[in-house]
Amino acid sequence: MTPLAFANLFPEFRADSWSAWRRVLARVTPAVRELYVIAGRGSGKSRIVALLACCFASREYRRAPGERIYVGVFGPERKQARITFAYVVGLLRSVPELEALIDAERRESVDLRNGVTVEVITASKAAPRGRSYALVIVEEAAFLPQGDSAEPDVELVRAVRPALARVPGSLLAVVSSPYAKRGIVYDAWRRNEEAPADDTVVVQAATLDLNPTFDARAVAKARAEDAPAAASEYDAVFRSDIESYTPREAVEACVEPGARELPPVRTTTYRAFVDPAGGSGKDSFALAIGHKEDDGTVVVDAVRETRPIFSPEAAVADYAALLRRYGVGSVTGDRYAGEWPREAFRKHGIEYEVADRPKSDLYRDALPLINSGQLELPDLPRLVAQICGLERRTARGGRDSIDHAPGAHDDLANVALGLAATLATGEELLEDPVW
Repeated sequence: MTPLAFANLFPEFRADSWSAWRRVLARVTPAVRELYVIAGRGSGKSRIVALLACCFASREYRRAPGERIYVGVFGPERKQARITFAYVVGLLRSVPELEALIDAERRESVDLRNGVTVEVITASKAAPRGRSYALVIVEEAAFLPQGDSAEPDVELVRAVRPALARVPGSLLAVVSSPYAKRGIVYDAWRRNEEAPADDTVVVQAATLDLNPTFDARAVAKARAEDAPAAASEYDAVFRSDIESYTPREAVEACVEPGARELPPVRTTTYRAFVDPAGGSGKDSFALAIGHKEDDGTVVVDAVRETRPIFSPEAAVADYAALLRRYGVGSVTGDRYAGEWPREAFRKHGIEYEVADRPKSDLYRDALPLINSGQLELPDLPRLVAQICGLERRTARGGRDSIDHAPGAHDDLANVALGLAATLATGEELLEDPVW
């Protein structure tokens, strides 16, 4: 049964408000292997994802004895995954023939009697390995969590394609709102603009075109407040005001392969940069220690990260011990939590100094070191991913700012590049080390 014929089983999808989505589903023929839907927020993407999942899950597949065929829905976060899973279960239970297929239901997966398992999980490039997938859906691919990868969407799709190749008639469906001009969604859109492929369908549609019941006043208000953001969120237009901080190749060229940390040398004067955190939120407490060579090269010798949940006092104690190993008696950081970082480090004999530039300016000042190859970074995938994931945004007044993408983190990038920018100025390099 085709996705369009399957949709006709449900009165909801036969309603006039779903006519645009039915035209999308009509394009998903047996010859199609990849579907990319670039749609605005509130357009009904999660419900269509659930419909596709149920459609492919209800089919019969040739499989080895004991083998299960999977329908996987990968989302950016657990909350999103649970919403989609609720839609999946709701659709299955709304039709008696489909409900009869249910064999076992768990919190985020359901086994069917035809040997198919539908699972809704957070995105991970390791998840698909060793499985056979009839359908893989990547929800909000432009907003997947960064983790150790600067291109989580690209790596996830690269990992699932072999799993899809095991099942004849399988489909990769990427359904997302657009963001910056990069990643798997933008690449598919660009390829389709240049040379459409017979086995690939790319759809780009605004929220109100796909869901005419959405509040048009909310869209109009968003456009008045921030036109570029509204064009991306509701008109399904890729943002032109956001660019990558620097190419991945430039960052990787600064990494010394296999060198995760360099030991202290007593003839070297070190400096440190810290990014404090409270321990109970989502941010890490990070520290970078490094030095400047005679030829101007900045070397980041050590980068440490304490991920939540943790005791901030214990993290300060650990970092103070590390600082003493490198003969460092002071650290530089931002104005986080007022006097607390100063007091916490001072208890361990370490002075805390507030950076003279905001984070965005530090990133800007560190960029020439990366592009010229005058920065040496430790071989830490999370650090590389965070630096590569930084974005340069142009505000209405033309001023640029650099920061992490929505939902991403830059704790390691902050300390490494903050240290690099501080060392590059040559300030305070005459201070004697504390050994």
